[in-house]
Amino acid sequence: MIFDTLKPLIRILYLGVLLVCGSAHGLEPQSGYELLSDELKQMQDDDIANPGMITADRGRELFQKPGDNGKSCASCHGDEGEQLDPKRIASYPVYDPERGPVTLQSRINLCYADREEEFPMLYDADELIALETFVRYLARGEKVNVDISGPMRKHYQAGREIFTTRIGQRDMACVHCHEIYAGQHLRGQVLTQAHVNGFPSYRITGGNIMSLQQKFIGCYGTLRAQPYAPGSEEYIDLEVYMAARGNGLPIETPAIRR
Repeated sequence: MIFDTLKPLIRILYLGVLLVCGSAHGLEPQSGYELLSDELKQMQDDDIANPGMITADRGRELFQKPGDNGKSCASCHGDEGEQLDPKRIASYPVYDPERGPVTLQSRINLCYADREEEFPMLYDADELIALETFVRYLARGEKVNVDISGPMRKHYQAGREIFTTRIGQRDMACVHCHEIYAGQHLRGQVLTQAHVNGFPSYRITGGNIMSLQQKFIGCYGTLRAQPYAPGSEEYIDLEVYMAARGNGLPIETPAIRR
């Protein structure tokens, strides 16, 4: 049948129309915070009530803990990280000429191995997530400002390709939920724009802190797609894109999200 032959082309054109319509809406970046209930906003804003602060405090302990050579993160950056530049923290992922895109978690792990002379941890290890949570918390309120000029541009574009490509048995892409249908209801939740300014964030549904790439894996599972490994080139490119698309939003780590 002619219709069956044209069906793949029709689907491609349909997605193209949706993408154009979505971009034509001119969505201003909106933090997921804006969609929280008043009770959850109060929880996030109160360091005593925010359950994510338990992980941030654990990260502070690890930040001050000496490695086998007697050095710690605090040896270079101060006991409370006061010598870290919040603007620098807000610029991650950054481009390294030797390593390519480096996420904040990767940078912490590199320092852990090079400066403390410890074996590097696996990406998304509990200790690394705790350290990342503490360091990002130090830049809370600072505006995300990821530089995608120069060689970083191709990684941004690669991340955008992943974001807009249909995957899994559900044959959907990230862009469907988080741009085309952002603001609409899915069951009892409002679809957010999926900005990452609050990660690592505390998830109410799971009752735990979740890193950004753990969230990627969860979304791939929802779409019934084979996920990439934490720290993979694909997820790092996706993190570059998703961080940069939220440039200008304040860091909220540890944010509260449903």
